[in-house]
Amino acid sequence: MLIELKVPTPGESITEVELGKWLVEDGDFVEKDQEVAEIESDKATLTLSATESGQIKILIHEGERVAIGIVACTIDTSIASGKKAVPLVEKKEVILEKTVKMVLAPVKETVVVAPEKQVESNIKVTPVAREMMEEYHLSMEEVLNGLQRISKTDIEAILALPKENVQEVAPVRKTFSRLEKREKMTSLRRKLSERLVAVKNETAMLTTFNEIDMSRVMEMRSKLQNKFVEKYGLKLGFMSIFSKAVAEAMQFHPTINAQINGEEINTPEFVDIGIAVQTPKGLMVPIIRNAESKTIAEIELELKALAEKARTKKITVEELTGGTFTITNGGTFGSLLSTPIINPPQSAILGMHNIVERPIAVNGQVVIRPMMYVALSYDHRIIDGKDSVGFLVRVKELIENPERLLTAGRNPEEVLLGL
Repeated sequence: MLIELKVPTPGESITEVELGKWLVEDGDFVEKDQEVAEIESDKATLTLSATESGQIKILIHEGERVAIGIVACTIDTSIASGKKAVPLVEKKEVILEKTVKMVLAPVKETVVVAPEKQVESNIKVTPVAREMMEEYHLSMEEVLNGLQRISKTDIEAILALPKENVQEVAPVRKTFSRLEKREKMTSLRRKLSERLVAVKNETAMLTTFNEIDMSRVMEMRSKLQNKFVEKYGLKLGFMSIFSKAVAEAMQFHPTINAQINGEEINTPEFVDIGIAVQTPKGLMVPIIRNAESKTIAEIELELKALAEKARTKKITVEELTGGTFTITNGGTFGSLLSTPIINPPQSAILGMHNIVERPIAVNGQVVIRPMMYVALSYDHRIIDGKDSVGFLVRVKELIENPERLLTAGRNPEEVLLGL
């Protein structure tokens, strides 16, 4: 029975996608639910999985742009069990298997070669390669001699192996090179480039800065981390705390959450926060919806699930659209200070940075505190300086006094006394 695998739709507004990469080779035997290809759209990357087990026949080339619903490949389920698909990132054993095929390529008919002295080697041989060597009476030495040159791909495959599988060799002096690597820009990267340029050209973007003393939050996190892990099964991060602080600060400065729509200004009563996540395919921004109504633990759990889906290419377009504000954390990569760029049609974005111990003045005394620079980039067409600065100061106050997150940003003593 022949089964057709059609190109899925990433979202309602998308009619064309690009076949990014095949994860198997033509003719491979694939298992049911095995991922066989990556489909790239302007908004997200998703995978194509086999619906049944069988032998695959590829119908679309990598990099080809096709319409939604077109048949990408077929699976012949009449083919019983076979060898599993070979990963594109080949291991050392697969390289040897291909070498055997390369040695045999010029041979028009079976050639019997007298057995020679076996060459000792620690190179692993796949069962398929060993069968071919026995069938054509090839020794290890003859196979290795048939490898006329070692390519960059071969070296990268060896480097990808665990260190214990690679013999230590004397350092080799780096050779002079003028080579260039060229690869086609993905649909996601092209769309991202267009959006970034559009933001610079179509908005009046400014950035305001402040710094936050992270002592209280870090103390709370360290003190209660074990209990948090026991109850929720994951560690408490700073992103969920900042997300809650942003959602609370929005209640005092709603224009930060507003968007320009033609000649109108839309100000949602809800706060949908986009969290920038770095993935192998580039930056993605999954959305935490109604952050103002969720606890820090609920935000942390949802954030972990969305980030994992983004990194494993399981995230949907719906989970990447509709945000009203974005947070990005360059501090995870060591950034001390930066000016984040707005994610349209949003009007502002908060940039978190690296936490560094610095001397600061507290009550007339110089003390060492863990400090973080924060930056708010905003569209000055809709957000005034007063609101942008006030919003960032409010976020600073909430992080430095985390108990205020329980009192809607107000001083707990004042709430206690009804003031």
